[in-house]
Formats: sequence, structure tokens, C-alpha cells
Amino acid sequence: MNENTNRLQNIPGIRWALVHPRLAAWIVLSLGMVILLVIEARDVGLLATQWAALVVACVLVAGACVWIISWEDADEEVEPSSTETADSTDSSENQI
Repeated sequence: MNENTNRLQNIPGIRWALVHPRLAAWIVLSLGMVILLVIEARDVGLLATQWAALVVACVLVAGACVWIISWEDADEEVEPSSTETADSTDSSENQI
């Protein structure tokens, strides 16, 4: 299984996505949202400027979604250090 993972990491697109996970998530989510928009609104009769506005709105909403989801990543990085600090203060109080 580890060999398969290493092979996947050697693909240039996958390697780039591993280095830039939030940007890659934004691109993938934006593409999915724009594709769904085009599929659902193709028969509505929108003007070119309206299409452009909707596509820009979809891309911005996808970026906001990825940004909000990344808040949890920051919380996970902070939690271990805060618990370690609390544990070390508790143990030092017990020694006194």
C-alpha cells in the first residue's frame, strides 16, 4: 500500500496538490460548483455578463468554504500545545 502512495505522490499534479492543499481544494470545489451551475442554468437564457457574475460568485463562495474549513485545521494545530501546557503546569503544581 505504501508503494502505491509513493507512486501517486510522484505525479506532478498530485505533488502540487500535496504542497498546496487549500489552493487545490479551492480549484476542485470551484470547478465542481461551476460545472453544476452550467448544467442547471443552461436553459435559463442568461446573458454573458450574468454568466460571468455567477461564475465569479461560485469561485468566491468556494474560496470562502475552503477558508472556513481551514479554521478547523488551525484549531487542531493549537490544541495539542495548549493541552501540553496545561499538563505541564498541573504537574509542576503537584511537585510543589
